[in-house]
Amino acid sequence: MKRREFLRASCLAGLGTLSGATLAGERELPPKLPTESDAAYRARIARMRAAEAAERSGRSLPPRLPGESEAAYRTRIARARAQQAAGRSVQPPARLPGESEAAYRARMARFRARQAAGMRIGKDYYELRRYEIETEAQKAGFDRFARDAAIPALNRLGIGPVGVFYPWEGLSPIYVLLRHRHVGSCMSMTQRLSEDQEFLDKGAAFLDAPAERPAYQRMTSSLMVAFDGMKQLETPITNPGRVIQLRTYESASAAAGQTKIEMFNTAEIDIFRKTGLHPVFFGETLIGDKMPNLTYMLVFKDMEQRKANWKKFGGHPDWKALKAIPKYADKKIVSHITNLFLRPADYSQI
Repeated sequence: MKRREFLRASCLAGLGTLSGATLAGERELPPKLPTESDAAYRARIARMRAAEAAERSGRSLPPRLPGESEAAYRTRIARARAQQAAGRSVQPPARLPGESEAAYRARMARFRARQAAGMRIGKDYYELRRYEIETEAQKAGFDRFARDAAIPALNRLGIGPVGVFYPWEGLSPIYVLLRHRHVGSCMSMTQRLSEDQEFLDKGAAFLDAPAERPAYQRMTSSLMVAFDGMKQLETPITNPGRVIQLRTYESASAAAGQTKIEMFNTAEIDIFRKTGLHPVFFGETLIGDKMPNLTYMLVFKDMEQRKANWKKFGGHPDWKALKAIPKYADKKIVSHITNLFLRPADYSQI
């Protein structure tokens, strides 16, 4: 394989594009059978993919029982689906210490409204990438690639908005946030980009960067799924000069991590919104480093708003009551916090 082709293939495998590493390889298609028509082959492949999708989502149907009527089978399936849906629902939040009956009813109403709305929409999946660079030339090349090639191609695939963020101070690392509407988008992205000739042509300088002049030094990536309490990404503030805050909470165990997620879902996200901590996303890490952990992103008009609104949050009576619940004590459910301040690139969509 020629050097240019090798470098291009390596980048498309996930190392050099914003599109994401192949997170779970698609199954190789079975060959067409002798005498099998094109239509029959396509139908067989469609059935195979449908079965695999059902298996991945945990919704494969149980078999019909011997002697069971069609009506009885449909009724049993309906009950199973209802039980499955109920099992996935979030438990109602408990009344907080010192919370009045009226305040609790109002919070429950907001919780149920969000839960009802959430049943109608699917969860986002997020890939968060961290690119290490060393020179201004690498930064300039990255910006050209992201702005002119990667983001337009990702948007053509239905992936977006795409966020590109620099550290508040310094050159590196660069963070890239990719928003997917379903997990299949993550799985198929590399293959779909490899078929986009415009992306390949416009991104050639970055994709084919020679070893003596690399486009970047290293890249790491994590895959997250959105919380039940905030199923989709938001962009509440878009003014130039906005401040991005990225926070990651590590936990000592999976159970502790789930308790912190419960705390966010049932009350803390609501308090964030009331006190001006404008959320962009909340994600539970499925694949990544230092697990179990969760990551969330906030946005502020400027640093002054960030300081004022965090102070408002810290003094809010609902927050004081929530953190007073013994099972939500930080020392029990959070082992380490990483807190970063970022600034968006001028072409960032977040």
